[in-house]
Amino acid sequence: MKKYKYIARDSSGQRKEGFKDAASSNDLLGWLREQGFTPVSVSEMTVNAQKTRQTASRKRIKSADLAALCWQLTTMVEGGIAIPAALETISDDIDNLQLRKVLKHILEKMLKGETFSSSIAEYPRVFNRLAYAMILAGETSGNLSEVLHRLAEYFDGRDKLAKKVKGAMAYPIFSLVFIILIIIFIMGFIIPRFRTIFDQLGSRLPAFTRGFMGFYDILHDNIIYIIVGVIVLIVGLITTNKTKKGHFYFSKFALAIPLIGSVIQQAFIAMFCKTMATLVGAGVSILDVFDILAGMSDNDIIKSAVVRTKEHIVGGLNISLSMASVGFFPNMVVKMIQVGEESGSLSTVLERTSAHYERKIDSTIGLMTSLLEPIMIVTVGAIVLVVVLALYLPIFSMSDVGGK
Repeated sequence: MKKYKYIARDSSGQRKEGFKDAASSNDLLGWLREQGFTPVSVSEMTVNAQKTRQTASRKRIKSADLAALCWQLTTMVEGGIAIPAALETISDDIDNLQLRKVLKHILEKMLKGETFSSSIAEYPRVFNRLAYAMILAGETSGNLSEVLHRLAEYFDGRDKLAKKVKGAMAYPIFSLVFIILIIIFIMGFIIPRFRTIFDQLGSRLPAFTRGFMGFYDILHDNIIYIIVGVIVLIVGLITTNKTKKGHFYFSKFALAIPLIGSVIQQAFIAMFCKTMATLVGAGVSILDVFDILAGMSDNDIIKSAVVRTKEHIVGGLNISLSMASVGFFPNMVVKMIQVGEESGSLSTVLERTSAHYERKIDSTIGLMTSLLEPIMIVTVGAIVLVVVLALYLPIFSMSDVGGK
């Protein structure tokens, strides 16, 4: 459990501060909303609270910050407070200096007569196209409080999903780095200690040990060239990825990686359904929805599927048939959207589909972890076994000779 400092406001707009132990910031945000409070900021406390505050104030703007902002705006707008007054109050309470600066600028623009949507459009890196489209739809329909509520839920969900995907990607990388460090340690500290002994034995070394030491000598004598080669390879891959054709093949390869590709695809489907549900529920047009969805992923395969779906919709097909004709989206998603179109409850159906795929991501990550653990154990064990056999076979041979 970690200790957090929170700032929130109750239903009447009064400021509340306090400290609470929680497993994560998301758990604390959920607890605050259950208590009827609107979160303003949540920061983890350390031994030096002042240092923590300074560090937190310089951090970049995250989904959790935007979710807290939208929750508080929702409460204030529902209470009859105008957006400029709400922004002025919120900006005074926010610890994140970057977000506070953005809100102050937005407030200045609104005081000059600009709308909320046109003001946030000046900051696309903070408020993406989805946020702009939804707030614009909320202003047009006069239902801004509901739109802000949907946005808050969206940012909350996106933050949780991003953490799941990052966790899934981090485990294989950690495993690979761990194995590489073991190899470096063995090559750098253990084998050189046996080198002198083996040089004295010469041709009397077993064939397996001679082969192993020959491989070690190749690595040792060419380590500079190997490092340079690896660096050149990495730079070449990065450069290739920046080209249109190269990025396409990397996108295709990423989706083809066992388990990892499934996590990437399922994460996109979950966010696709969540985003579409949020936008449709806010009254954004379907064509604008797919324009926003196309910008959600850097993967060319995924982006192409969304763009082609939009083209089919423009051509006269409904959403489900357009998605089915592309061949990328799972049959379940297509069927659920078909049900939503026919029943007139597309937003609700998409919310449930998103929740289903979030559960699938949890399942896939669990499977990945359960498979990687034994693979890592077996790999490390095999490396250690090879080294032990290569280094101790000569000793065993000498013992056999001495015994005879």
